[in-house]
Parts: sequence; C-alpha cells; structure tokens
Amino acid sequence: MQSKAKYGPMWINYLGPQLHVNLASAPLVEQVMRQEGKYPIRNDMALWKEHRDQKGLSYGPFTSHGHQWYQLRQALNQRMLKPADAALYTDALNQVIDDLLVQMEQKLAESESGDHIPDVAHVFYHFALEAICYILFEKRVGCLEPTIPEDTTAFVNSVGLMFQNSLYATFLPKWTRSLLPFWDRYIDGWNTIFSFGKKLIDQKLKEVEAQLQAGKPDEIQVSGYLHFLLTSGQLSPREALGSLPELLMAGVDTTSNTLTWALYHLSKHPEIQEALYKEVVDVVPAGQVPRYKDLACLPLLKAVIKETLRLYPVVHTNSRVIEDKEVEVGGFLFPKNTQFVLCHYVVSRDPSVFPEPDSFQPHRWLRKSQADVPGVQHPFGSVPFGYGVRACLGRRIAELEMHLLLTRLIQKYEVVLAPETGELKTVARIVLVPHRKVGLRFLERQCRAGALTSWGCFRGSVPAQLGQGEGVPGLRLKDLSAPRTAP
Repeated sequence: MQSKAKYGPMWINYLGPQLHVNLASAPLVEQVMRQEGKYPIRNDMALWKEHRDQKGLSYGPFTSHGHQWYQLRQALNQRMLKPADAALYTDALNQVIDDLLVQMEQKLAESESGDHIPDVAHVFYHFALEAICYILFEKRVGCLEPTIPEDTTAFVNSVGLMFQNSLYATFLPKWTRSLLPFWDRYIDGWNTIFSFGKKLIDQKLKEVEAQLQAGKPDEIQVSGYLHFLLTSGQLSPREALGSLPELLMAGVDTTSNTLTWALYHLSKHPEIQEALYKEVVDVVPAGQVPRYKDLACLPLLKAVIKETLRLYPVVHTNSRVIEDKEVEVGGFLFPKNTQFVLCHYVVSRDPSVFPEPDSFQPHRWLRKSQADVPGVQHPFGSVPFGYGVRACLGRRIAELEMHLLLTRLIQKYEVVLAPETGELKTVARIVLVPHRKVGLRFLERQCRAGALTSWGCFRGSVPAQLGQGEGVPGLRLKDLSAPRTAP
C-alpha cells in the first residue's frame, strides 16, 4: 500500500538477484493474466522442490511446470473443477458440518457464559482439514472427535512448522543450514505432511485392491476423488503422493480464515447478519439441511463470502512468470521470464474499483443492489482464486464448503463479537490471518417456525394465533420466544 502511494501502480524491486515487477491496479493485473500462455508459472517454488528432490518425491500441482504441470493439472481437474463436480460433495460436506455443529455445541456449553468460543479460527481449521481429507481421500481423520488422533495432530502442527520455518529457510544463506535449526525444522514439517498423505493413500490403495479382488471395480465411496484418479489410471500412486498433500494444505487455510473473517464482520454489522438470516431461512427453514440447488437462491450469502475475500484475499500477493514470450504491460515491454508480482490486497482495496474500499459492503456484489451502493467497477479488482488455466483447482469445493457452513451457522446462531476480540488487523504469514485470536459468541436462535416473513416470528413478539403452536406441526411455545441478544 505504501509503495503504491509512493511510486504508483507499477514499480520494481529486487529480492536478491531476482527482479520483481509489482502490479497494483486491476487493469495491469488483467493485462498480465490475459497474456498467459499454455503453461503459466506462479514462481519456481525452489524451496518446495528442494524438499521433493531430497526425498525423491514427485512434483505436485504447485511445484511442477510446463508440460508436466499441464498433464498433471488436466488429471486433477476431473471431478473437481466444474460446478457440477462440486455438487457431488454436498452430502459429504454436510456430514462433516453435522459433526462440527455437535462439537461447537459442546464447546459453547463448556464455556463460562455458555455461548463463547475464544478462537473460532482454530475450530474452523480442524473442520476444514476434516472436510478436505474426506473429499480427497474419502477418509475421516478425527479432527472433530473429542480426542484427535496423534497423527492428525502431528499433521496440523507440521503445517505450521513448515510455514514458519520456510521464511527463515528462504532468506538465510544456505551455509547457515548446518548451524541454525530452521532448515531441519522446515524439512521435518514437510516429512510429516507427506507421511500423513502417504498413510491415507496407502489405505485407499488397499481398499481399491480389495474391491478388485471382490469383483467390485466400480464401487465408489463418498466422493470417489482419489478412487477415480487411481482406478482410472489418471495418476500413479507416486504422482498421487506428490500431488494430494499439496492440495490438502491448500484446502485448509482458505476456508478457515475466510469463515473467521466473515463471521467477524457479520458480528460487527448486525443489520447485514439479520438480512442474511432472513434470506437463509426463507430458502432453508431452520432444522433443514441446505442442498446444492438451494445455494442458487442465496445471493447475499455468496456476496458475504465475495466481500470477505475481497477484503482479505487469502494469498495477498501472487506472481506470474511467462516463459514463452515478451509481454507488454502498462506500455512497457518486458522480456521473457520476467516475474510479475500481483498485489491482490492492494488492488482489492483500490477506491477507484471499490468505493469505500475498507468497509464491509456485501451488497456491492449484488446485481440488484441499492442505488446508493456502487457495484464492482472492474472484473479483475478481486480475483482471490486466480484466473485462467492456473486458477485455484479447489475453488468450487472451497466455495461450496463455505456456503454450506455459513448457511448452517446463520440458520442456527446469532453471532456476536466477544469483548476481548476488539478491532482486528491483518498479518501476512504466507497467508493473510488476523493478528490475534478471534473470539465470538454464538447465541442460539429460538425461532424455529421457518421464514420470518412466513410466520411473523419477530424479535420480542409472539403472534397470538401461534401461542399454542396451532397449525405448525411439532411447534412448541418456547420455540417462539425472542432470541437472546448480547448485553
């Protein structure tokens, strides 16, 4: 933000010998992305590759490049990239959400006030890991159990260990590796991550072999993603081991952090939360589980996620290297292999694209918005999942996961900011995270009669004709009591 204010929307800097061309406006980002070739590169991921080479592992979708990346990506795209593919995972995700809600009820009951969770990001991280493991490996790993298995806990810790120490491993010279602990910790983190993935893949291979021996080659469990990749010959076991741990890591921070930021802002804007609640219960009455087709009728819900990702793009900067041709950007001609840094955080807070850019205004994403809420001024103003052939592989799954869970949470709870949370700031730790733990209060909604507009269940008022629950099967008087509000 400071560099753009000082130099304008394009400037260069050096990281060691590497020249970086920083782009901080939507039109400049668009120019680079629209000139991508068949094999665009984010960056060389040298540090990740060094671990793969050291351990003799295959490269995955983040570490491979060129034709090898293209073939791998074509295989992984199947049963993942299209909206119709995402729909296949709705039931699996709703099962995981069921377990999360049970866990949350227990945590709330155990809190001193009976409605408080002091670190929602931690809760959502375990949910997201459970969900992505269920989708990728067709296996539950116990993240939402009262006692989490040791290998699952080790995996969670290893991801943090790898990311924390990768910063030191990146900037410290190689001769320090034998003297300082950071490199060994970085490698140990990756080893645990791959060990966790290998265990799940080995289990799936045994299941596939047993199905073949039993004469059931077409049997598919839950999502069928890994089953499909292995049995169809799309990936070898070695390629699966190189790819799925990378997808596993990428599928956790996106949803856990975005959901945390979304609930933080909804708690600060009760009028938006109330509008969202009305939209949700009109489509999915309390007690019902949302289906995939229901999400098409929840535009404000989707707008809340879009606005959250605009304010807090999980990957706040990304990069592109175009190997095969010169590129003209902003009137300048750049040679092959120039590294462009796409400053997504800066671009998505550009007041020329998003008026009042620091404010939380989901309505700006609605086509039929209020006249006083300007819409989005440029399609590349916020591209949190990337663009083109190198766009996020798991976008549809991440969106489905967030939409389903946010629907269930708003349907069940009024979310209120806990006093200790205060105003949050962003911190860049590879991904964009809050600078402190986010504590929230979840006040269980007592209205269980369906949509507000349908039954007239408003705050503080109980319609006389519904006093005994007449005409509403199974409705009890206490179900119509006014929801609790924060003191």
